[in-house]
Amino acid sequence: MPILGNIIIGAGIVFMAFGIIGIFKFNNFFPRVLVAAKVDTVGVLTLIIGLIIKHGWGFFSLKILLLLCIILLLNPLASHMLARSAYLSGYGTEDHNSDDEDDEDLDS
Repeated sequence: MPILGNIIIGAGIVFMAFGIIGIFKFNNFFPRVLVAAKVDTVGVLTLIIGLIIKHGWGFFSLKILLLLCIILLLNPLASHMLARSAYLSGYGTEDHNSDDEDDEDLDS
């Protein structure tokens, strides 16, 4: 069982690595928040399941499972609140391509 737990923990680390690459790939605020929320939830979920499988069932696993439930409840809620407050304040809704258009206007 420890080998299966290590494999699942490794998969969680790979999920988080892809998420970091995805955060740097996007240049707008809202796609970055989406990627960060998904990767954080899926990566932590996979890591915690790997830890439970690796250590077996016991009091430690129950504490980790409680932590998992809290993360699954609060992480999407916090990400939604962050994105909604940014949207309502008008942050990140302006077009980032307007700088390129201004440069073209100066050339002509």
